[in-house]
Amino acid sequence: MTSIAKYNADHLYGLEVGTATIIKEIARGGMAIVFLAFQRTLKRQIAVKILPRILLTAKSADLFQREAEAAAILSHPNIIPVYEVGQTDDFLFFTMQLVQGQTLGYYMTIAKKNPIPSKHILPVKFTLNMLIQVLDALNYAHSQDIVHQDIKPGNIMLEKHTKRPLVMDFGIVQILNRKDEDKPAIRGTPLYMPPEQILSQKVDGRADIYAVGIMLFQMLTVSLPLPAFTSKTDLLKHKLLSKNGFFSEKLSAVNPRIDPDMDRILDKAIAYDRAQRYPSCQDFKADLEQYLNKNT
Repeated sequence: MTSIAKYNADHLYGLEVGTATIIKEIARGGMAIVFLAFQRTLKRQIAVKILPRILLTAKSADLFQREAEAAAILSHPNIIPVYEVGQTDDFLFFTMQLVQGQTLGYYMTIAKKNPIPSKHILPVKFTLNMLIQVLDALNYAHSQDIVHQDIKPGNIMLEKHTKRPLVMDFGIVQILNRKDEDKPAIRGTPLYMPPEQILSQKVDGRADIYAVGIMLFQMLTVSLPLPAFTSKTDLLKHKLLSKNGFFSEKLSAVNPRIDPDMDRILDKAIAYDRAQRYPSCQDFKADLEQYLNKNT
């Protein structure tokens, strides 16, 4: 067994895990599987995330444990809550709220396929309101000394009816007051990673600010004005070399409906030097709220 993609989970159906019974698989990530389950004690459907021991290394077990620990201490209306953490002879697991909805990435893909050109991107007001909530959640996580380190559209769930955003998957978080004995490794998604994360330097909340800035640009344009690259490694190299700005054009140039004030906000959020970025998610959020009140 070499990967989670090849793991046959059929034997887990009907298994009791903590206070829940596994019903069916609903998703797979890079290191774990998410199942629909029924929590017997409270008679409700929940999600169970497991990491099979057969796939465990010391590093992956530590990362999974960190995800559970980090998420379990966070209580915020825009963060998916964790209920229970545990392990069996076969796997590590934690249970969490089951969210009925789709990821932000799904909605962005659907928008780009809309036959009406003006609807190829998500509405500006919707975009800003959603990211303001995400920034509030991240600001709270940072106050608990937790940095997400992998903010991207695929890690933001939108509830089906309310469209409330929920941050999920703290799988590679760094708990800032914990010292790592191992040499840092590059973890994250290339497009959303700031230079310091690419260089395996110690990161703080400004890494998440950078990622939200990239998402903001991405949500307000049909196609990101990226430099030419042929691989993920090439993309990372471009990021490190583009000290004067990773994108070839400003957002207001590729989307005329956006006021140039947004360029200033984005430039500050995704500055190469983290010292030039917003010092906190609260500051980033305040500028988005001001822009929203002025332009929508």
